[in-house]
Amino acid sequence: MNLSKSRYTLGIRCKKLLWLSCFKKAEAEDLGNESVLENGNKVGDLARGLFGNYTLINYDDNYKNMIDETKKELLNKPNIICEASFSYDGNFCSVDILKNDLDGVEIYEVKSSTELKDIYKDDVAYQTWVLKKLGYNVKKSFVVYVNRNYVKNGELDISKYFIKEDVTDKIDLDKVENEIKSLKKIINSKDEPNIDLSLGCHKPYDCPFFKYCTKNLKEPNIFNIGWNVQIKKKLEMYYKGIITYKDILDAGGLNEKANEQMRFELYDLPPKINKEKIEKFLSQISYPLYFLDFESYQESIPTIDGTKPYQQLCFQYSLHYYLKEDGELHHKEYLSDDYNGNPMYGLCKQLCDDIPMNSCVLVYNKKFEISRLKEMASLFPEFREHLLNIADNIVDLLVPFQNQDYYVKEMAGSASIKKVLPALFPNDPSLDYHNLEQVHKGDEASNAYLSLKNLPKEEELKLRDNMLKYCGLDTYAMVKIYKKIKKL
Repeated sequence: MNLSKSRYTLGIRCKKLLWLSCFKKAEAEDLGNESVLENGNKVGDLARGLFGNYTLINYDDNYKNMIDETKKELLNKPNIICEASFSYDGNFCSVDILKNDLDGVEIYEVKSSTELKDIYKDDVAYQTWVLKKLGYNVKKSFVVYVNRNYVKNGELDISKYFIKEDVTDKIDLDKVENEIKSLKKIINSKDEPNIDLSLGCHKPYDCPFFKYCTKNLKEPNIFNIGWNVQIKKKLEMYYKGIITYKDILDAGGLNEKANEQMRFELYDLPPKINKEKIEKFLSQISYPLYFLDFESYQESIPTIDGTKPYQQLCFQYSLHYYLKEDGELHHKEYLSDDYNGNPMYGLCKQLCDDIPMNSCVLVYNKKFEISRLKEMASLFPEFREHLLNIADNIVDLLVPFQNQDYYVKEMAGSASIKKVLPALFPNDPSLDYHNLEQVHKGDEASNAYLSLKNLPKEEELKLRDNMLKYCGLDTYAMVKIYKKIKKL
């Protein structure tokens, strides 16, 4: 079996990950990375124009055809070749952008990320090694990634959208050669490597084989603990054999919240309710009271003026509200139909009509909603004062659960609404997201919105209706949680 640059970078992270990806693909967990792959393709296609006209080597299952086509194009120097393909001693790579100059070549590896990660340098180092072994004069090697601070105004300027970082001096070719020899042994062995868990299980990405590699650990264990206990700390305890909740507590525990989680699950403790702190939280709330939730999507390549790469763009909201305490529950909602323009303008206009100034607004995890309101306020000066007023009057329903003022064992170390809701209302089908049709979570809502413009009218209307039901359940869930803690 041969190496490729993708296999090489898997092996750099973890040799067992490489072996499993070759021989036990069925054990991999679906981590929902489709949008990451889609963004990677979009950004990669855009980057091809960085140096003007280029020649593209089309993908072929027979790599030899790609290699032969590359050899022909290399003769036409100077030129730009995208997906230029090479192989040396069973080590294959396609270079995203190859700048083929009269006196040598430059390698440009394109990433859709907004930061330079070490694994990207490993990727480029492998390509550099292959080309140098083939006798090419590799003058420089670069990682090309997205400038997170780029703001679109008018036509997209790809020279400012991308950052080109020279990593030539950070490449150790001897290290690459030694790694290749080691990885070749791994992928040509029928025996699964005996390699323990490491930071590579979650950094720089979550490993799809983590459940497979921990399948023999008794549950619950150190890796089931929430409350922001870092993977480094979990691994430290795991290496010492401190794995079960009892082991951890006997060894002195972790932080206060994590200890609570373990005690509640280990000893099946009854709900913890700090009425004094909950009462203090509720004292912030006044009427009329609005329950607000946004849905948003991201664009790797911004199409709307005034926005940045990967900025959250709101297209929908749900709003349940009481005009007075113990009054009737009302509901309003908005879902943009401006599929090709700016969905946020219409949303802001209606939101300012729906929420009066100086009204108390309840959200779940205020950081998200406040950030969106401030971003939209900067985009639309006519709504600025009103949007910032809404932001200033937000109360976060997350707080009592984040502080463990209300905690039950079923929350399993999380204060997210998707954990809190079923924990507080375990047998209420009207609050079960699984009973919804088509849209059950945030990323599905985002993908649904982006697909609406391409659907036949009947399918569009059906999907819109299910999107409204999903977002409506988010705010109705907040209403139910609020009423639950208010009864205390």
